Amino acid sequence: MNYSKVFVKRLLILVLLVVSCTTTAQTKIDNSKGVTFEIKNFGLTVEGSFSGLKGEINFDPQNVSTALFDVSLEVSTVDTGISLRDNHLKKEEYLDAKNYPKMKFVSKSVVKDDKSNTWILTGRLTIKKTTKEISFPFLVSKQNAHDNFKGEFRINRRDFGVGGKSFSMADEVRVILDIKN
Repeated sequence: MNYSKVFVKRLLILVLLVVSCTTTAQTKIDNSKGVTFEIKNFGLTVEGSFSGLKGEINFDPQNVSTALFDVSLEVSTVDTGISLRDNHLKKEEYLDAKNYPKMKFVSKSVVKDDKSNTWILTGRLTIKKTTKEISFPFLVSKQNAHDNFKGEFRINRRDFGVGGKSFSMADEVRVILDIKN
């Protein structure tokens, strides 16, 4: 019997087991349209989305102390259905895609809200050169062996230096998340 072949096979099996255990705890995400937004412009609701949400989500409801949401998206992927408007939003006065190509969110904590049966996610949102702490509720469900995270929050665009002194745009932006990983 060739002991070196047996050793290599056992080592390979051990490595595969370790890798499969760690990938269930941490999941890399790459969503196409998991982040949408709404804002009033001249009194009308404008809807849009960002594609290519990427990052890492580590969420175990039995051990939330290890939870991590570290995600970002490319500002240049903004899509409102009108390319002229999308190009305008990429300019310096708005999202400044050239100098700040990514928006980022990194979690600080996750806690269970037993009253509403939701989770409360707190973290730091960075848009352009501004980082602010936000908190918002989210739901998590299983779909085809994948986690689905749904939530929403509202921010003031002016807090992040988006839109300059525009009076046609409302200050409040509603952000809707539907993230599958």
